Amino acid sequence: MPHYDASLPGLTLPLALLRTAGRVGRKTEILEDQNREPMTYDRLILGAQVLGRVFAARTVPGEAVGVLLPNVNAAAATIFGLLWHGRTVAMLNFTSGLKNLRSACTTANLRLVVTSRLFVTKGGLEDLIEGLGEQAEIVYLEDVRKTIGTAAKLRGVFDKLRAGSVARASGATPDSRAFILFTSGSEGEPKGVVLTHRNILTNIAQIAAHIDLRQFKTFFNPLPVFHCFGLTGGLLLPLIDGIRVVLYPSPLHYREIPKLVGETRADLLFGTDTFVAGYARAADPQDLKSVKMIVCGAERVKPETRALWEPHGTRIVEGYGATECSPVVALNTPAANRPGTVGPLLHGVEYRLEPVKGIHEGGLLSVRGGNVMAGYLLPGDGGRLTPPEGGWHDTGDIVTVGNDLVVTIKGRAKRFAKLGGEMVSLGAIEALASQLWPQHSHVAVSVDDGKKGEKVVLVTDMENAARADLLAYAKAEGVPDLWVPKAILVVDAIPVLGSGKADYGAAQRLVEDRNSLL
Repeated sequence: MPHYDASLPGLTLPLALLRTAGRVGRKTEILEDQNREPMTYDRLILGAQVLGRVFAARTVPGEAVGVLLPNVNAAAATIFGLLWHGRTVAMLNFTSGLKNLRSACTTANLRLVVTSRLFVTKGGLEDLIEGLGEQAEIVYLEDVRKTIGTAAKLRGVFDKLRAGSVARASGATPDSRAFILFTSGSEGEPKGVVLTHRNILTNIAQIAAHIDLRQFKTFFNPLPVFHCFGLTGGLLLPLIDGIRVVLYPSPLHYREIPKLVGETRADLLFGTDTFVAGYARAADPQDLKSVKMIVCGAERVKPETRALWEPHGTRIVEGYGATECSPVVALNTPAANRPGTVGPLLHGVEYRLEPVKGIHEGGLLSVRGGNVMAGYLLPGDGGRLTPPEGGWHDTGDIVTVGNDLVVTIKGRAKRFAKLGGEMVSLGAIEALASQLWPQHSHVAVSVDDGKKGEKVVLVTDMENAARADLLAYAKAEGVPDLWVPKAILVVDAIPVLGSGKADYGAAQRLVEDRNSLL
């Protein structure tokens, strides 16, 4: 097992990239997307120099610049171009809707948003970009390329040769802001999460010390880079650790992704339970045989999903994190994989558990460490940074932590319902439904039940789901009747966020709209 690299957090991301390029060779092919045009470290560094100078000429040091791009090579070059010249990269979630995007731009004081005409056209985002353009200047990469003449290209080559000096001259330090990512906005306007170079590189060093990633040749990442799991785990980690990564622009392409996984012979895949189960069901027998391991986060991995991948000999390791933690907090390993848990805490992560009234097992988890964010940018706060008090981040999750530091998630603190005087986990209710109907997706929500207090409604895509069947199954399994939802709402599809998580806010609204009929 590799040791924790204490020197890594003392660098900036560009300097860390340069160090790795020097170790594995600048001509090493390190990055690829669905167009199958590999980028070497040399090309990535050159692209970052050329693009970075263009953006630097239109902004000031430290300024945040919006990036609204899918998982493609150009996104990596754009991100590193901004970082190389001391700018902060604000990753914009193009699935979050115009209202949330405009709010994010205001919160982070964005004057400039970088995107691509091809992406906007293919994604049908014209109206969204038009609305966003009323608030910030939209810069298209295609237009930028047209302005790059021979002199700029020669300057880029020169800068590439002295890339370390360019990075140091930018004024960026390990504690400078590197990224702003945004919360989903499902509980109000999105908050900006500010992560420094040190935060990200600490987390990369923690992960690399926790699990031997160099046994893998090629990562495959379909998770969007506007989400911290996709950004750190699926892009920055392999680039900084010297492992080839293949990017794919949408995790929802269940038939196309397995084919590309097979063609690229990827041996490590990132995903959520919903996505990787879909890939296994849609794949041809030979598509996924190269995949040795899958790293899953964002939602609980079902036993049925593990069973789908068993014929391929693939191990699914489940982890846990939060955007505010860069994001990984705990992670299982292939050698010590404990299904049902999210594995032990990473090196250097301190924790504390606060008791929660009505919950008898576990407590509210707070964490502290070098990977924990610099702070929030709160809507309406004028761009002022609000750091976590004492360095502690309240995760909002109820967990248990064993003597071996293995973490088991019991549920979100906000996802417990008070039923009959007892606190019941909505996640446990979802798990019960998944055991009975494993091929389907389920979300439990709590709504007002008049004088009776709260009631739980199960939202499911199981066409013939019946409460009587769930009640009978619960009795057979020795589960209290209290855990059985009072009503069931059948939908065509469970709402999902762009990150792959179930959209609990949208599910809640579906139930509230129909509550009088349930």
